[in-house]
Amino acid sequence: MNYADAHVHVYAPGGGAPQPPRFTVEDLLSHAKPAGVSRVVLIQISHYKFDNSYMLRALKDHPGMFSAVSAVSVVDHDRPDLDAAVADLARQGTRGFRINARGFDSPGMERLWKLATAAGIAMCPLINPDALPVIDQWCTRFPTTKVVIDHMARIGATGEIRDSDIRLLCGLAKHRNVYVKVSAFYALGSKRPPYLDLVPMIQRLVEDYGPCRLMWASDAPFQVINGHTYAASVDLVKSKLPFLNSGDREWILSRTAAQVFF
Repeated sequence: MNYADAHVHVYAPGGGAPQPPRFTVEDLLSHAKPAGVSRVVLIQISHYKFDNSYMLRALKDHPGMFSAVSAVSVVDHDRPDLDAAVADLARQGTRGFRINARGFDSPGMERLWKLATAAGIAMCPLINPDALPVIDQWCTRFPTTKVVIDHMARIGATGEIRDSDIRLLCGLAKHRNVYVKVSAFYALGSKRPPYLDLVPMIQRLVEDYGPCRLMWASDAPFQVINGHTYAASVDLVKSKLPFLNSGDREWILSRTAAQVFF
């Protein structure tokens, strides 16, 4: 199977880069190709803010291999070029927009949802569990918009996987266009490979969303430092979820991300 990784950051060294101090496309491919990954959704790294150029350059240099989730400023609701900015990003291969809780009250957020919906671009919230009710409200207002929740809403980031948080996330399954990234295992629960403490939560997500609305992602480069590996992230879905059949694994490891982002 040719896998699709739904969440990877790439960036050049310098300029306030996080740890590790660089993660170029070449660095990414050195991890992804041996793991059987042939397509990747690139996610705008926060230290580049709204300058998506490094990431979008990778799409041009590697046609068909990458898709992009970009960042766009929505602070000014009268911003005259937001329509043009969205259209330009879509033309360059953007298939999703990064949003977070800090921007939900921005006057331009509703406008961005409308533009994204019209362009077929997914909204991709990076949030903690306490923001899930707000996402529920947005999904109710924009039922046709694809929404992709990053990193299982970071449930377990504190070390505790709370059932009440899982119920909130599973509650969004009532919106047929909501998807969840099964990802960032290094940062959740016990934060130790092989990440088996995450298995019950993933099983709940499979039961409520079905595999066709779940997508695996590594969150590299953060998945490949501090004792974690890219291979361990793939392996959790590939061989340590006994409740999945081969078709389920194909959806989670490849087909869902391809359907939404490619």
